[in-house]
Amino acid sequence: MMPVRLMSFNVRYDTAKDGVHNWAHRRRLVADTIRYHDPDVVGVQEAMTHQLRELETMLPGYEWVGDARDTAAPSGEHTAVGYRRERFSAAATDTFWLSETPETANSVGWDARHPRVATWVRLRDRATDRGLVVLNTHLDHYGERARREGIGLVLERLAGLVDDEGVVLCGDFNCVVGGPAHAAACDYALPGGRRLRDSRRLAPGCHGPTTTRTDFEDLLPDMGIDHVFLSDDATVTGWAAVTDRDDAHYASDHLPVVVDCEF
Repeated sequence: MMPVRLMSFNVRYDTAKDGVHNWAHRRRLVADTIRYHDPDVVGVQEAMTHQLRELETMLPGYEWVGDARDTAAPSGEHTAVGYRRERFSAAATDTFWLSETPETANSVGWDARHPRVATWVRLRDRATDRGLVVLNTHLDHYGERARREGIGLVLERLAGLVDDEGVVLCGDFNCVVGGPAHAAACDYALPGGRRLRDSRRLAPGCHGPTTTRTDFEDLLPDMGIDHVFLSDDATVTGWAAVTDRDDAHYASDHLPVVVDCEF
């Protein structure tokens, strides 16, 4: 078996309107949260180019892959995947756009408000040579059709990527458990007779709140919109929505989700 600790973390883009909760006041807390929980693989959402560069500096043990969703902007948001470089090597990686033209950079799909992307990476465990395919995405916050079509594209691409490797799909779905995008991923058929399962449902128990949203100071109820799906050959030993914070705020307006599993 290959034990892996996974994290999905919407780190909130850098904007001055957040005031005392903007990135300058949170960046070390974000890095410290990742460092303390020590994931082998972490998918981040909303990380602008300079935010990702700062995380690279503060977390030197991780290699990061993924392209910005808006290549015309000087600091576009990423759905980047970070992995421990001492443990894993990357055999292949790519970013595609959630739109009718997924290979067209900056394309906006259906009724979405912004370009949305997904980044995947095929990892190889250096010690065991076991494979792991990880796909990280961020579905649109506004367009219901964009979420539905976007997750459909993500699932189709994922099924075309995998063979017998372990499979991870993570991200901010902007959709609660049981909502259309979440339901589309549940039990989605993968090659070889496997299916995707919500890691919550594979876990023996879940730690922390059911919501994964905050206003930086308090939890926002009934907004569990950050998800980690796994191929059903995985054994999940722990699932947590992490509520770590300092005296001033949570690290983001989302809680990171941490999953311990074995493939």
